[in-house]
Amino acid sequence: MKNLLGLDAEGLERFFAAQGEKPFRARQVLRWVHQRREPDFAQMSDLAKDLRAKLVATASVEAPQIVGDTAAADGTRKWLLKVDGANAVEAVFIPETSRGTLCVSSQAGCVLDCAFCSTGKQGFNRNLSTAEIVGQLWLANRLLEGARPVTNVVMMGMGEPLLNLDNVIPALRLMLDDNAYGLSRRRVTVSTAGVIPGIDRLRDECPVALAVSLHAPNDALRDKLVPVNRKYPLSELVKACNRYLDKAPRDFITFEYVMLDGVNDGDQHARELVALAGKVKSKFNLIPFNPFPRSEFKRSSPERIRRFADILARAGLTATTRKTRGDDIAAACGQLAGDVADRTRRTVALKELRA
Repeated sequence: MKNLLGLDAEGLERFFAAQGEKPFRARQVLRWVHQRREPDFAQMSDLAKDLRAKLVATASVEAPQIVGDTAAADGTRKWLLKVDGANAVEAVFIPETSRGTLCVSSQAGCVLDCAFCSTGKQGFNRNLSTAEIVGQLWLANRLLEGARPVTNVVMMGMGEPLLNLDNVIPALRLMLDDNAYGLSRRRVTVSTAGVIPGIDRLRDECPVALAVSLHAPNDALRDKLVPVNRKYPLSELVKACNRYLDKAPRDFITFEYVMLDGVNDGDQHARELVALAGKVKSKFNLIPFNPFPRSEFKRSSPERIRRFADILARAGLTATTRKTRGDDIAAACGQLAGDVADRTRRTVALKELRA
């Protein structure tokens, strides 16, 4: 049975060609599945009866199974989604006055093991399929029916999206497709810790808004906080960001910077960031650290964050401080953990990444 939830327009056209059907069937089914959120082929009334019967026998529309649904006091909603018998991932919906943002996961766990991130402490099991990635958006739209719709998607959930581009790129194409979700490239953001080959591939195949998890202004500190920096140092990362800007839907890269008390939040760190920003057009998103069990870090004080942001602003840079949302249900940035069963694969994956 082929899960049609994970096929973009080209994939669906190939599927229907193999069935002896015309290419326009792909557009029809895209609208039924993603816009009307209909999983039952028998209900797809503008398809021929024999085609509906054929689809019932050969295909399915299957999203991850919801095994947890929690809401925060501020309206943030977190879903725990079972993707197989051993693993579950998390997706988060953040309602705001003018938009609704869905934070989507791309892997079960994460190989990168950033020092301040709860997801990384869960280990790594596997990449999510395109259907499992898109299924998070499909489910959110179904569950939010009649409420605030999803207007923005950020690939900032569990995992490193650029280590799963074979599945992430078709998912992005579905998000952008007018017959599916019809989001603009500016409203879909992929966040990376700095996997340079992935940045270049995303630029060439499906450029959307790009955010880079920076978190340190120099290699020595970033090597400790973001281990992938040991393979892809800042000088090379800046070059990759500048290459990306040639095709990006925005004229800047967003640098995410988690504020860790006494670690990366000093005045000198801010001044180093100013120098770095002179090499690539960028904006900064300062993120107050969100604590999780057994974390060694503390959140910078509000006064320290304001001082840090002021140094950036006085240098002519745009720096916003992210409002912490959903931390009472562990749905804030850096807190997503899911339920990852196999924690033995990180060592192998890290060796492959650093090779």
